[in-house]
Amino acid sequence: MPSARLPVARLFVTAGLALLGAALAMPADATSDNARVEEIVQGKCFICHGTDGESSSPVFPRLAGQNAAYVARQLADYKSGRRKSDAMRPMVEDLTPADFQALGVYYATRQTHAHKVDDPELAQMGRFIYQRGNPYSGVAACASCHGATGHGTETLPRLAGQHAQYTELQLRQFNKRERTNDNSVMHSIAVKLTELELKAVASYISGLN
Repeated sequence: MPSARLPVARLFVTAGLALLGAALAMPADATSDNARVEEIVQGKCFICHGTDGESSSPVFPRLAGQNAAYVARQLADYKSGRRKSDAMRPMVEDLTPADFQALGVYYATRQTHAHKVDDPELAQMGRFIYQRGNPYSGVAACASCHGATGHGTETLPRLAGQHAQYTELQLRQFNKRERTNDNSVMHSIAVKLTELELKAVASYISGLN
């Protein structure tokens, strides 16, 4: 007489094979996603931003460690025209929302590096503005939105370690209303910054990690 345990054993074997099949399928999908990201990075992004998001030129932003959702949203804004850039628009016109998300995850997981500040004394002034703002002119503290360490949030960018020159450029664009895809809070802050404060806070940010 067959053992009553045999059907149970078969169930375990069947379930195990099903799980094994699913496990084998997942790496294939992951490999496909990684290959697509690699194709995009090597074909487009690395020219300005470097393979690992450590751009060598201060006019291009460092992307290593940048928040994934923020990267994806900026890429979508470049494609839709909400964020203006003659350089970026052609780079994203053939990419999909899935590509944007995958690139966001890719850069968010790249290793960040500490960077030496060019002018430590200027950066110390920038530290005050970043952490406390300027209560005499109404400039809000950068840390109130971007965090004390400059790591931002899913909706706000990581600032830590960004090229000082790039940060200066963005603040100037906010001041002139040339960058309009992000919230109006930045417009009201940038317009109140003096030239010295702008350069100081950009210098301080460049040394955060």
